[in-house]
Amino acid sequence: MWIYEKKLQYPVRVSKCDVRMAKLLIEQYGGADGELAAALRYLNQRYTVPDKVIGVLNDIGTEELAHLEMIATMVYKLTKDATPEDFERAGLSAHYVNHDKALFYENAGGVPFTATYIQAKGDPIADLYEDIAAEEKARATYQWLINMTDDPDLKDSLSFLREREVIHSQRFRESVEILKEERERKKVF
Repeated sequence: MWIYEKKLQYPVRVSKCDVRMAKLLIEQYGGADGELAAALRYLNQRYTVPDKVIGVLNDIGTEELAHLEMIATMVYKLTKDATPEDFERAGLSAHYVNHDKALFYENAGGVPFTATYIQAKGDPIADLYEDIAAEEKARATYQWLINMTDDPDLKDSLSFLREREVIHSQRFRESVEILKEERERKKVF
């Protein structure tokens, strides 16, 4: 189903070690509105949507995995030269004690990822509206992350991710309209 290309969807560069920013970015790694939750939500929902829109969920779910990889790369680059003292100053002592510099699926507050972040109602239109909301929340979070850094390289990668959330929202909105049109079409047997 997938072919893995050993490069990121978009280049990730950071200008400096910044554990504080890594702590904030982890929200998009394992938080409720992050990339893991989105990828799992869409790849799961594709089993209960009509064929006309299944490709949208499959494509976007797959792309969210690529975004997860980008976030992981950002966090890695922001922390690779950090000391235990840097982790402590950033409020990540517990993370360092439990995981060293390893990534862990949690939100910015340290709360572990949970399947309760993933929504699936089984009604395609309800699920797609949930997906639109998820994309808009992710877009807002990326904007707030951009506001929290002065690193122009990091801002560039975050801006790319923010714009992809806008595109995903638009694609889900188009899918809703396709399904509404199909639902309202007279069926003559």
